[in-house]
Amino acid sequence: MRLSVLDQSPIPEGLTGVDALRNTIDLARLAEKLGYHRYWVAEHHGGPMLAGAAPEVLIGPIASATSSIRVGSGGVMLPHYSPFKVAEVFSILAGLFPGRIDLGIGRAAGTDPLTTFALQRDRRQASADDFSDQLAELLAYLEDDMPAEHPFARLAGTLPGRPEIPERWLLGSSPQSAIWAAEIGLSYAFADFINPDGAALAADYRTRHAAEHGDRASRTAVAVWAICAETDEQAQFLAASSRMSMRMLRQGTLIPVPPPERAIAYLKAIGEPTSNGFVNGRRGIIGSPTTVAPKLLEVADQYGAEELIVVTITHDHQARRRSYELIAEAIGLEPPTAVDSTSDLTRSPVPTL
Repeated sequence: MRLSVLDQSPIPEGLTGVDALRNTIDLARLAEKLGYHRYWVAEHHGGPMLAGAAPEVLIGPIASATSSIRVGSGGVMLPHYSPFKVAEVFSILAGLFPGRIDLGIGRAAGTDPLTTFALQRDRRQASADDFSDQLAELLAYLEDDMPAEHPFARLAGTLPGRPEIPERWLLGSSPQSAIWAAEIGLSYAFADFINPDGAALAADYRTRHAAEHGDRASRTAVAVWAICAETDEQAQFLAASSRMSMRMLRQGTLIPVPPPERAIAYLKAIGEPTSNGFVNGRRGIIGSPTTVAPKLLEVADQYGAEELIVVTITHDHQARRRSYELIAEAIGLEPPTAVDSTSDLTRSPVPTL
């Protein structure tokens, strides 16, 4: 079982986005030392809770601060961008960090409708939903498979990072994403922390993939929200921060990640539970190592997944670090034999942000 990290770069109340980005670099270094397989950064816009607005910008510093862990986007929200620009950016990253870069592609906006509109270059009207066309164009650039009659055909050969290309994944939480991933033959990462009822969709992906691509192996990963601490009680205490944040989000109010003491007081005042389960129908795996490890493995088994991608948000960065340490130990990750804190490219410390 491979174990990986999805980092949304949470901004704790009382700190700044810069603090959150520094914490992302720090956590990536720790994840590599612990033996996590890949480190993905998310894309969210226009809110005070998450600092990861540009995964394509974060990937380079993370890869420079580490030496072996795979680094990528979880994901790039393709509707905001030109497919050619995304292909160029990830070609450069793949060329600079060969064999280590992932391109996880998403369809969601990663924000509210107004911010989505602000991200558009042409604001005369809302952008068309042409994701399948965008995806096909992006992959044609990367795989140098653009039809000869296409007006952009020559551009595929100009990607600056060739012959290196990123590993391609489609991210999703819906039936349509599973269908696209299978038809195209992409690896598929399902967001269980958004939709906890995706096991059947993952199975459908594998069935369709086998029908379309024969003996070419499919790959399934499942992203799960989890917090691990020394005791069940401590983990539930830490999880109150996310419960409050998600409750406020459901009401249309975005806030930085609150300290658990304030979150518990808020949840009690409105009559929401402060432990057991999660908010808004989203699955949370919360507890001590002996509680969390079997539940994580159970989710992976439900999805038939070869890889678990763990999402953890806490107010305190040290608690988040400790959560990933405890999960790694409980699952039985083996640290790499030698981990350098610098990349093969630069052999110099990552600059202070």
